[in-house]
Amino acid sequence: MTKDVIALTQRMPDPSTMLAGLLSGGPDTLLDAAGEGAVVRLCDGEGRPLVSVEAPLLVQVAGEAERLLGATPPPVPYWWTEARATTGVEEAERLAGTFAARLAALADGSAWPPEAAQSLAVVKTDGVSVAPPLDAAQPAVDVLTDKVAVVIMDRPVIAMTAWLQDAFRTAAGAELGLQVVTPPGTMLSPAVRHSLSNWPSRWVVRDERDGYYDGLSGAVLRWQDGMFAPVAAADATADDPRTPVATSYQEITATDEHQLAITFRTVHPADDRLILGGALESIWRELTGEPPAGWGTAEPANLPWSPRQMTDIAYERAPEPTWFVVVGSPARPGLATVSVSRTKAGVEEYVTLMFGYGPDEEPPVDALPRAAEQLATRHRLLSMLVQLRKAHRALTVPPRFEGPGVPLAFVLGAEEVHQMPGDRARNTPLPQPPLPLGPKTRPALYYRLPGNPADLSGWQDFERLMRHLKGA
Repeated sequence: MTKDVIALTQRMPDPSTMLAGLLSGGPDTLLDAAGEGAVVRLCDGEGRPLVSVEAPLLVQVAGEAERLLGATPPPVPYWWTEARATTGVEEAERLAGTFAARLAALADGSAWPPEAAQSLAVVKTDGVSVAPPLDAAQPAVDVLTDKVAVVIMDRPVIAMTAWLQDAFRTAAGAELGLQVVTPPGTMLSPAVRHSLSNWPSRWVVRDERDGYYDGLSGAVLRWQDGMFAPVAAADATADDPRTPVATSYQEITATDEHQLAITFRTVHPADDRLILGGALESIWRELTGEPPAGWGTAEPANLPWSPRQMTDIAYERAPEPTWFVVVGSPARPGLATVSVSRTKAGVEEYVTLMFGYGPDEEPPVDALPRAAEQLATRHRLLSMLVQLRKAHRALTVPPRFEGPGVPLAFVLGAEEVHQMPGDRARNTPLPQPPLPLGPKTRPALYYRLPGNPADLSGWQDFERLMRHLKGA
C-alpha cells in the first residue's frame, strides 16, 4: 500500500474538517506540530509520528493532479492536502487513508489513491508503536547512515514536493546524499532529475530480475557500505571498474514523440526595476503562442503565471538562491526549472526548459532564431543550447534508457561575443557561418548545428565549436 495519501477537495479544509480528519485514530491519538506549524503529526503513545500532514495547498493551475498523480481533481481552484504514513506500519497507512477520506467527504472532493481511502471509521492504534525517527528534523527519512538518507516512495511520478525539497536540504546540510527508492512503474518529474544525478544521491528502482538499479544510469545496485552503490562486474578491474546494466533499463520502447530541450543563462543588473521570468515568458510565447500557465516553489505548481510574484519571492530570499518550477497548459506539455542566484555580475537566471510533441506535432524549430533574438536583445542572454530528442510527450523520466538529444543550435550572447579576441566568434569550423542577432555593431551569434535524432554527429560539431570558442 502507498505511503502517501492526498485529498483533493473543492473547499478548503477548515479547522473542524481538519480536526475530524486528525481524529481518525480516535481522541487518544497524540498530536504534534513541526515546520513552524506547517506540518501536523499523528503520533503513537511515545510521541513518535505515525502520519505527517502538510498544510492544505491551493492549486490554481489546471493539469497538475493529472500530471503528477494521474488523478481527476475538482475544477480549479482546488485544495491539495498531503498525508505521509510512516513506512512499514499498517495502522499508519490506514490512518493516512482515513484522514484523506474524511477530508474528501467533508470538503467535497476525492482522495488519491482511491483504494487507500475507503473507510471513515476510526483506526484502532492501541498498542501501536514505531521506532524513533531517524532524524528528528526529517521524520520522512526511512533509513539514515553516515553516507546517505534513504526515502521510500510509491507514487506515479516522483515530484519535487515541498517535503522532498526539505529532505534534500536536510541531507545536504548534514553532508549526506539522498537516495529515493521506488517501484519499477514510477517516473521522475524533470524537476527532480538533476538533484538525483549528483553522487551519492540516486534514484533506486526495485527490480524483480536484478534486485535494484539506478533509474538514470541503469547500473545494478546493492546495499553496501551504508548506501546503494553499483555492483562490480565479474570482469571488472581497477583500471576498468565496469558495472553491469540492469536488463529492465535496456528494454527500449520505440517512440515517434519528441522533446525540445532548451537551457539558457541570463544576467541582469541588481536594481529595483528587475523583473524575473521575462526571458522564460518570451521564449515560451514564441514557441507555443501562449505564456506559461503556472509556477511554484515546489510541485505541484500551484500559482497562475506571474513574473512579479516570482521576483518578490526571490527578492525576499536574497542573497540566498531561489528555485522555481514553471508549467504549461495541459494542451501543450511544457516544464521549466529556474534557478536565481546573486553573482558578481548581477542577478543570474539559469533556466532548463522542455516541451513535448506527439507523432503528429512538429517541434517549432523555425521559430528558434526569433526566440533567441528576443533573449539576446531584451533579456541579456549569456548563452543558450537547444537539443531535440526522441522521448515521450508527457516529459516524465522513465527508469530505462532514453537516447541522448542532438544539438540543434547554440547561441552566444552579445557581451560574450564582444569579449572574444578578434573574429574568433565569427570564424568557426562549422559548415554554416553564425547568424547575427540584434544590433549589427554588437550582435549575439546563433550557431546552427546539423541536429538529427538518428545521428550524433551534431555533438562532434558542438564539441569542435566549444573548443574553438575557448581558444583550444
